[in-house]
Amino acid sequence: MVRFHLYTWWDLAILTKPFAWARRAFVWSGEAYLSYSLGALSVFGFIACCFVWFNNTAYPSEFYGPTGPEASQAQAFTFLVRDQRLGANVGSAQGPTGLGKYLMRSPTGEVIFGGETMRFWDLRAPWLEPLRGPNGLDLSRLKKDIQPWQERRSAEYMTHAPLGSLNSVGGVATEINAVNYVSPRSWLATSHFVLGFFFFVGHLWHAGRARAAAAGFEKGIDRDLEPVLFMTPLN
Repeated sequence: MVRFHLYTWWDLAILTKPFAWARRAFVWSGEAYLSYSLGALSVFGFIACCFVWFNNTAYPSEFYGPTGPEASQAQAFTFLVRDQRLGANVGSAQGPTGLGKYLMRSPTGEVIFGGETMRFWDLRAPWLEPLRGPNGLDLSRLKKDIQPWQERRSAEYMTHAPLGSLNSVGGVATEINAVNYVSPRSWLATSHFVLGFFFFVGHLWHAGRARAAAAGFEKGIDRDLEPVLFMTPLN
């Protein structure tokens, strides 16, 4: 079915003529086609960057390292576990702003982690989902059902945030307990962003040259006085 659609559109593209508005709007030259292709590749790079950075389903954190939001939520979870063991009532403790220190409500009413990680309240992660109920994080599960593997996973993700040397993004502390490394997720996302950016610069460059040539004022370098024109042929 996919092949049928591809061949159908390819045939239409080859056999039909572009609309009049398209013929007027676009430049039809080799360099213009190059600029269009570079622009498309640029968009692909930026889109891939976003998918790699935020998506922990197609890009599992076990292989690529945690996402930024995941590391932030993991830190909130780790400190909730620690302080709960020390006797804190995580369901009612208030932070310095008057909001819940460990737990609070999302804009739509779900129970979420409190603190700066509130911005990532809609994160979904395999290590956290078992602790959710029908209305967000379940307080009874947080008190009774936290498993050692969840504590280990969150501590690992908290200390391997994909933030480089940035300090305290989303509340994640980059301090002595953090691991100084660059995760595969950071490499993959950053490389696609950088490549997308340079493809975009190439798109602008060649689009400008193509439009200038079409307008008639891209003459190239004057070769009339080129020294090689006055030299004796080699043969």
